[in-house]
Amino acid sequence: MGDIAQIQEAEYDAILRQAVAVIDRTRTMVATAVCSAIGTAHWEIGKLLHERKVESKHGSGVVNRLSYDLKLRYPQMGVSPRNLWDIKKFYERFCDSDPKLRQFVAVLPWGHILTLMRKFGEDDNAILYYAQEIISKGWNRELLSSAISLKMHIRKSDLSDNNFEQTLPGTQAMFANEVFRSGYNLGFLGVKDPILETALETRLVEKVKQFLLELGRGFTYIGNQHVLEYNGRRSKVDMLFFHRGLHCLVAFDLKIGEFKPEYAGKMNYYLSLLDRLERREDENRSIGIILCAEKDRVEVELALEDMGKPIGVADYQLIVPQEELKKIVAEEVEAFGKELPFRVDTEEDSNNK
Repeated sequence: MGDIAQIQEAEYDAILRQAVAVIDRTRTMVATAVCSAIGTAHWEIGKLLHERKVESKHGSGVVNRLSYDLKLRYPQMGVSPRNLWDIKKFYERFCDSDPKLRQFVAVLPWGHILTLMRKFGEDDNAILYYAQEIISKGWNRELLSSAISLKMHIRKSDLSDNNFEQTLPGTQAMFANEVFRSGYNLGFLGVKDPILETALETRLVEKVKQFLLELGRGFTYIGNQHVLEYNGRRSKVDMLFFHRGLHCLVAFDLKIGEFKPEYAGKMNYYLSLLDRLERREDENRSIGIILCAEKDRVEVELALEDMGKPIGVADYQLIVPQEELKKIVAEEVEAFGKELPFRVDTEEDSNNK
């Protein structure tokens, strides 16, 4: 405990977060390998039943007996008669599909595969879309079901990063959607290594002029760690702004990790305090923006669905994207090339070279 006492709490939290991230990555790799192995077994058993022409009308006795014998040898494996029929359907459904689809489906958890087969039948495009999302974002079955109920494969470009239309008057909601982006580039901070939320906030405060430029026109910076006291409790807003066009306070909550649904509840509380304690009678409702390293748009939409305050979720990049960097360099080179023929070095310039 003596060593721990010498480490600042924030440093320890950073160590803990990184250790958890390593374990979670390892677990994901193991889970993917296990799913792949199980998927191979299901594929081969399904193929066997298909090639042996075991059909539901005449093959129920064979499948029932096979289920019984396999359970004796592999009691932990799901080999009920119903599951064996599903395994056969699995092979028959995807045996003639595009290799890319088969490759993605092969590493999905079995419950996810059954859900996709039941929901989408022969729709390869929908199944491929959800399979890719499951693998890249680690969706459990509950999140998959939510994404399907939202028809995300149809309206994937339609999913909202905010609830402005539900919580603001029509004209203001439209303007808010124009003002706030779904993502921000914080490459001007020069961050290359993992960073704490307090350090991210400090850098943004130090370079608040660049941050204001990134946010766009109309923002006025009020301060960071803005204290709100109510009912004997103190709360702090990471960064507080005022937007002249929207005529309202704008609270930013900074997160170094991915978006979590509980962040929306916390922001909703901050906005209640701002509206009660700070908003003037002639001002519009305060707006909250949760700025995080990454977000899952299904989780965002579900988290904001019943929130009473106007909240948006944006992600950020700490490094300028390669394509954007190339564009910037190309523009600078072009601009330099245009300026060069018209420049005449003075004697002073020559002496300074």
